[in-house]
Amino acid sequence: MLSNTDVSVVVCTKNSISGIGACLNSLRESEVGEIIVVDAHSCDGTRQVSDLFADTVLEDPGIGLGNARNMGIATSTHELVLNFGSDNVLPPGQLQRMIDFLVVGDFAGVSAQTRVQGFSYNSRGLNAWREVRFPTGPRAVIGTPTLFLGELLRQNPYDSSRRFSDDSELCERWSHEFGARFAISDAYVEEIGKTNWNEIRIRAKMYGISDHEIFRAQNKSWDFRRRIQSLLHPLMADFLEPVRTLPMRDAVEFTPFLAEFTLLRYLGWVNAAFGGDVKNMNERSSPGSGNFSE
Repeated sequence: MLSNTDVSVVVCTKNSISGIGACLNSLRESEVGEIIVVDAHSCDGTRQVSDLFADTVLEDPGIGLGNARNMGIATSTHELVLNFGSDNVLPPGQLQRMIDFLVVGDFAGVSAQTRVQGFSYNSRGLNAWREVRFPTGPRAVIGTPTLFLGELLRQNPYDSSRRFSDDSELCERWSHEFGARFAISDAYVEEIGKTNWNEIRIRAKMYGISDHEIFRAQNKSWDFRRRIQSLLHPLMADFLEPVRTLPMRDAVEFTPFLAEFTLLRYLGWVNAAFGGDVKNMNERSSPGSGNFSE
């Protein structure tokens, strides 16, 4: 039976001092097999904290999240690999739930649900949005935190050219080439320090950049209907579906939040499409996959 000690954890980060200590400490307390941090030249103390907790700390040249993850994955040695956000905290027992869900369901990869800490409007809005967007069950694409079969991931890693849509590309490629199946498990992790409006704007714009990467890479092979589906995806998934699904009181309360999030996601897409600079998007923990297509 597989357990936490069979898991290599890869944490990609840059200037994440607000959460990296709690993140790595939770992994250490969970007794995972190894912790690998891939740090993009942090200057806020993140590297020093990582040195205290991690088994290995690698220097990320900063050319994309796909490349950073591949660096950690190539170094991993255990049967399973967990990609974990630097703003995530792993509660006791939840990694074993992910492992059991992966093994019993015969999945190639599973993700955990994310619960944002706090009771502010932004925190509750993010949690309401996540509850609708990422329910437990099989999915075509999964996002961080993700637990994968280690050998399959090492032999078939991320597309190193993907800066933000790495999860989407990998899941779609594995599904096509190997018939791989994925799911969101019933496990959860906590997210800390990402609930002010500036962080939410960064999150939404990262989704938009991911949307652009996917559309640019694949739209020539899509028919007209599939292109329209992709263009409408943020509106449908991040606004209309939550408003339709949430209890009426929550839908009314969080409509402004969902509307701004959706608008910012489209702005990120447009900015990337017209050559906007994404270097300031320095958060290295992926918020999840961008353009889910199921």
